[in-house]
Formats: sequence, structure tokens, C-alpha cells
Amino acid sequence: MSAATLVHDCQPMSDKSTPFASRMRDTLIGFAMYAPIACARMLPYRLRLPFVGWLTSRLVAPIAGYDKRVRENLAHVLPDLPETEVRRLMRAVPDNAGRNMIELFSHREFSERTRHSNVFGPGMETIKEAQADGRPIIFVTGHFGSFNAARVAMIEQGFEMGVFYRPMHNSWFNERYTAAMGALSQPMFEQGRRGMMQMVKHLRGGGVLAILTDLNAHDGVPLNFFGKPAMSPLATAELALKFDAPLVPVWGIRAENGLDFNILVEEPVEPSDPVVMTQEVNDRLERQVRERMEQWFWIHRRWKDGTGPLAERGARQLSERQKG
Repeated sequence: MSAATLVHDCQPMSDKSTPFASRMRDTLIGFAMYAPIACARMLPYRLRLPFVGWLTSRLVAPIAGYDKRVRENLAHVLPDLPETEVRRLMRAVPDNAGRNMIELFSHREFSERTRHSNVFGPGMETIKEAQADGRPIIFVTGHFGSFNAARVAMIEQGFEMGVFYRPMHNSWFNERYTAAMGALSQPMFEQGRRGMMQMVKHLRGGGVLAILTDLNAHDGVPLNFFGKPAMSPLATAELALKFDAPLVPVWGIRAENGLDFNILVEEPVEPSDPVVMTQEVNDRLERQVRERMEQWFWIHRRWKDGTGPLAERGARQLSERQKG
């Protein structure tokens, strides 16, 4: 999730430190990351969000190189974007990421303000019918606006959803991160074999699941996103087909005031082939991002393995699927 990726991307690579030294380093780095959050929580909520957004945009992003990464990603897929817009996004994207972070660690105020968000869209009728029939539902979304806002608002609508998440490298911070995530809703399924088994059981029982699909997927296939190959996971579409679950894109769109949200529930993706379905998800996310560029997480390396051995392996898998 946006908060997860923001922290994950600033983790140092593992080294040959002793286990004790490694734990101490993790603790110190984790504490350094958490300290500004703890301090910001002393501010009123309406001031807390813009403050952390400003702090992330003006201080954290330049130090960590996030603003540079925004520029690099934009140059990769939108080379003709005017310089003024590039500079605006170099500030606005980290601002949104910072707001996502502090919202997660302000779960009481965030949930109270967000649960009554405006929820709309053509997919509402479909998911209500699926719920009434006891069918599982898979919400698919991305690092756009605030996934957690969509999560809270849909729970208020009666869709108690499980979340499939990727733990952070920093164990000290990860404990606090997972606790904050768990305070918003349960169950949570950690990426890995055990988490996958729990998630499958949840779907078999007619449960609701939410998955973010726009991280660089090492086991994915290269599909189009902003005109460039991006390693895209097919697992979400495969789960939807296997369990006859509507695959429903949902977007938590941040309002102009920076504090509130509108939740768009789109028509389910037509069941067909996992590749076709996943490309449709990419296309729908791209349409949303093009309308509100500052709300997508241009900080992460979405096109990291668009070329090279992993992309070649994914391309072979894609070719074999299409031939089959």
C-alpha cells in the first residue's frame, strides 16, 4: 500500500551484520521513521495531514530521492510532459504519499471521517447481488488516492474485506505497520504460502478480498501500462475466475480539500482470460491516473523490470499462454 511502499523503498539492503547488529540497526532505522509520525499525531487531524504531506514533500522526498524517481518515471512514460507539470508532481506525489502514511497511523480519526465517504459507481449493484448470493468478491485497486479510504468506506457499506499485504523489510516498523493496518479491518493475509492458503479459504467461504495490483510483480508478465511494459501479476484475475468472484476495480479518490474521499466502484472486469482481464485492470487504473496524476504513487519502480531477464521470462510465459 502506499504507506507500505513509501517505507519499503527507503529500506537499506541487507548486509553481513551479525543478527544482533542487524536487529539494532532495524530498531534505530524504524524508530527514526516512526518518530515524526508519533510527533505529528499530537496535532489536530485537520492540521496533521497537510503537515506530514508538506514534510514528506519538502524534506523526506529530496533526501530519499523520491522526487528524482518521480521525474524518472514520468520521463520514461510521458517524455513530453511540460516541465512545470513535472515539477508540480515532484512535490504533489510525495505529499499524497505522506498523507497516506499519517492517515494509516491515525486510524481512529481517519476511520470516523472516511467511513461516511460518498460511495458511487456502476459496480454497486453487482457487488450487492453477489453478496446476497453468498459469492466471494475481489476488489482490485492500486496505489492511487487512498486504498485505505476505499477499504473503510466499503466496510461501512457492509463488505467486510480481507486484505492481502506485503510485509516491510524493517521488522521494528513492520510490527507497528501491521498493527495499524489491522486496526482498520480484519482479516489480513501476509504475502507468502501461509497467507495464500488463508486467503483461498476466505474466498471459498464467500469472503470479500482486496488486492493492490500495481506493484512490480517479479512473477508477472509484461503488460502495457502507460505505453510501456510493466510486470503485471495474473494471480488476481486467476483467483476471480477460479472462485467465480466478480473482479471489481475500486478507487479511493482524494477530494480537493486533501482530507476527504469519493469512492468509485466500477463495473466488474468481464470474465475471460487472466491476461486480458489483467490488461483491463491496468487500463482502468491508467485512466484514473491520467485524470489525477498527483494521486498515483509515481515513487515506486513500476517499470523496473520492463526489460531484462525477468521481463524475458514473463514474455515467454505470456507467449506460451497465448499459444495454449
